[in-house]
Amino acid sequence: MLKSGLFPGIKSLSSVTLVFRLPYYTQWGQSLLVCGSEPVLGSWNVKQGLALGPSHEGDELIWCGKVAVSVGFSCEYSYYVVDDGRNALRSEAGKKRRLTLPDGVREGAVVEIHDLWQEASETLFVRSAFKDVIFSGGKKSLAAADESSKELEKILDQQDSIIVQFMIRCPKVKDGASVHVIGSASELGKWRPHDGLKLRYAGDFTWKAECVLRKYEFPLKYKYCHVHQMKDPSLELGPNRELAVDFQSSHPPNYVILADGPYRAVPWRGAGVAIPMFSVRSSDDLGVGEFLDLKLLVDWAVECGFHLVQLLPVNDTSVHGMWWDSYPYSSLSVFALHPLYLRVQALSENIPEDIKEEILRAKEQLDKKDVDYEATMAAKLSIAKKLFNLEKSKILNSSSFKNFLSENENWLKPYGAFCFLRDFFETSDHTQWGRFSHFSSEKLEKLVSEDALHYDVICFHYYIQFHLHVQLSEAADYAREKKVVLKGDLPIGVDRNSVDTWVYPNLFRMNTSTGAPPDYFDKNGQNWGFPTYNWEEMSKDNYAWWRARLTQMAKYFTAYRIDHILGFFRIWELPGHAVTGLVGKFRPSIALSQEELEREGIWDFNRLSQPYIRQDILQEKFGTLWTVIASNFFNEYQKLCYEFKDDCNTERKIIAKLKSMTEISLWLEKEDKIKKDLFDILQNIVLIRDPEDARKFYPRFNIEDTSSFKNLDEHSKNVLKRLYYDYYFCRQENLWRQNAMKTLPVLLNSSDMLACGEDLGLIPSCVHPVMQELGLIGLRIQRMPSEPDVEFGIPSQYSYMTVCAPSCHDCSTMRAWWEEDEERRCCYYKSVAGCNDMPPPRCTTEVAYFIIQQHMQAPSMWAIFPLQDLLALREEYTTRPAVEETINDPTNPKHYWRYRVHVTLDSLMLDEDLKTIIKDMVLSSGRSDPVNETNASSSEKKLMEKVQENISAVQINGNT
Repeated sequence: MLKSGLFPGIKSLSSVTLVFRLPYYTQWGQSLLVCGSEPVLGSWNVKQGLALGPSHEGDELIWCGKVAVSVGFSCEYSYYVVDDGRNALRSEAGKKRRLTLPDGVREGAVVEIHDLWQEASETLFVRSAFKDVIFSGGKKSLAAADESSKELEKILDQQDSIIVQFMIRCPKVKDGASVHVIGSASELGKWRPHDGLKLRYAGDFTWKAECVLRKYEFPLKYKYCHVHQMKDPSLELGPNRELAVDFQSSHPPNYVILADGPYRAVPWRGAGVAIPMFSVRSSDDLGVGEFLDLKLLVDWAVECGFHLVQLLPVNDTSVHGMWWDSYPYSSLSVFALHPLYLRVQALSENIPEDIKEEILRAKEQLDKKDVDYEATMAAKLSIAKKLFNLEKSKILNSSSFKNFLSENENWLKPYGAFCFLRDFFETSDHTQWGRFSHFSSEKLEKLVSEDALHYDVICFHYYIQFHLHVQLSEAADYAREKKVVLKGDLPIGVDRNSVDTWVYPNLFRMNTSTGAPPDYFDKNGQNWGFPTYNWEEMSKDNYAWWRARLTQMAKYFTAYRIDHILGFFRIWELPGHAVTGLVGKFRPSIALSQEELEREGIWDFNRLSQPYIRQDILQEKFGTLWTVIASNFFNEYQKLCYEFKDDCNTERKIIAKLKSMTEISLWLEKEDKIKKDLFDILQNIVLIRDPEDARKFYPRFNIEDTSSFKNLDEHSKNVLKRLYYDYYFCRQENLWRQNAMKTLPVLLNSSDMLACGEDLGLIPSCVHPVMQELGLIGLRIQRMPSEPDVEFGIPSQYSYMTVCAPSCHDCSTMRAWWEEDEERRCCYYKSVAGCNDMPPPRCTTEVAYFIIQQHMQAPSMWAIFPLQDLLALREEYTTRPAVEETINDPTNPKHYWRYRVHVTLDSLMLDEDLKTIIKDMVLSSGRSDPVNETNASSSEKKLMEKVQENISAVQINGNT
């Protein structure tokens, strides 16, 4: 129960007294304060904010504080949890609260503000995915219902009355409906919905209205509801809300503002489809999915009942000029779009006949099972260049192009110059560009000058980006109109030979490499090759580079996936000479100091940090070849003890030496094994010495697997095992939390997009609490559970703030997984499906239905399915070997990203059976339908019931 009038007499009647009230449970040593834009609330200096005091009211702990303000006062404010030193430990999520005193509130009045702590999860529905897409439309009444100043003054003069302002956040209001508050008072309709107090829309999904209540009507009980003239009223869930006013106090409130938080309804849940842009196939594309194909994909999604289409990154990756560039997470530019997704037919309305014929020939040649990256890029750029030469004067002088150039010149000019220099020097490695190796604004302006001989070459890159922008914008606008969220992807890294590392070298640690420690995806860890970020430097301008990235993404997307969100807590950093991802360390992290180790009796640091190589190890690894290998790669520095020679003491040096050796013919057929064995020996260490501070060390991942560790004395083993566990699972948590809380809020506040974090892998314990605090939606893949000692996740137990999916682009598809591991398949069939007989060796349509239905019914906010998994619902789409549907193999750094769906979107649009099966699952699971949020038609219901009966008649094992 909310009880007002806590404070005794007010000493001065020359001003208005504000009383802030907030129910909140704190931990020992914590307190609350309110801080705002005006001096009386600290002018946003938390240490100068208004302190609140606690008191128990029934089962609630209420924090209250009062302050005198002038008549007509207005401000913005937020609540903060602080420690004894007034250091902010936590703040409310979402936009700052706004308070403006009504005109009729005069001197001596008491205004109580009853707030509820605003959690991040409650603010998600004002993000653009909901505000501008899913809940957009529906004309909301803006008619004012305020009392006039004169009438308000009269009411405030009455001793037996009080004005109460009701305020509720309600994003989902159907067309023709209104929001009312009903309750025990006559002004609230005596619980009759149509006679209740009608609220007006105040923006940002907030509804409010005021009414006058008499003393005898307290304590007040009330609820909010939706009222529609043609339908039964819909009450919010939960118990009645209550408000009590203590009229016995010396100065009871004249005005109460009830900020009642969110409307209590069944949590909104949606479904979507995920597919890389390059994997889409349509009747119009030229060898690869194109941005304009998204319009057809959106249409299909709508007819399936989906609210979301998720893509992989679509930025330009043209670093090497070959198929290696198919890797979508290695950006040449974090701002430029990929020319691969250009529809050349849309470049001009007047394409000459010879070019039309060339396009038709290219379409026929490139219509293959998989993407031919190099041929497709060559064909598109060739055709685009011919059209550019024909129409460049018209395009470059158009107002739309000039506006595009003006609005994007900060990234577009460096991008155009980079592409020119890349092609001129025949390398993206800008360290090889002579005087252009070091970027400067003066050099850039000369490069892109209209007087330069190569100006047309640079303009061609502008031209391509302009049309990509136009085409993706068209698709994005179409998705918004259809109430479908377009979800992008924010890669964790950039290629070390990129526009961004050229222009902003200070933002990157170029002598390092980014990766991931051993996990589900790769037991040896991953090395992505990206330089790690210089977060200290980035913080100097409040992460302007990141903010610009998010602003650019928001032009097209209303939601995004943060790739490897763990990297914003800590990144797995490898030396630049590493090839594999095993021997790395976390950055930032608290190292093991030499002093700390010495106190524990650890002292032989060279022995622990250098590869442990003994003759018996070489003999075991290389057999009869060991003497030849030893003579080429090792020095015997003492009897039976070896070390690597200087020309092969890193992984990159080993690869280079193996390629250059003339004796290679002696073991040609064993080269890969020899390389692997040499890597194993190089990695046979216990501690990694910090290259920047020789007195700091990091325990090698999985040290107990090394013979270096196994040959230590028992005391050293016990000490190092304890320190290993401490380093990886204990001592870093607070540091990593602080790191994430510096960077992630900047990302989230840079745009209105809905953010989802890919939180798979070795997850520190601080990650999920921070994500919850910031309102970040996590990812759940059933076969990769985040809970320890659990083989399969249980979708019915997922939290609301998650995206659930049976698979993702970084693992095998649902169908391929079912067929690739018999032991796990049998375990899943028994423990999850509850079947004791042998599972079918193939992922039948019944198996696919069971798995997908599990995820549809999960409490997760989103259930997002790779298109390949959805196609498994129809037998005719499962003729292709399942292994060919996998998008990425994380264990292979040179994987060719080229999967194409073998059926066109045009054909899928005609497959009514598939669309009906999917839509039925969406509707029956309670997930929202973007076409018709109300009840389905009778014909639709009958069709859905028939489909459900057919599916229910078939058991998961395929037996009827």
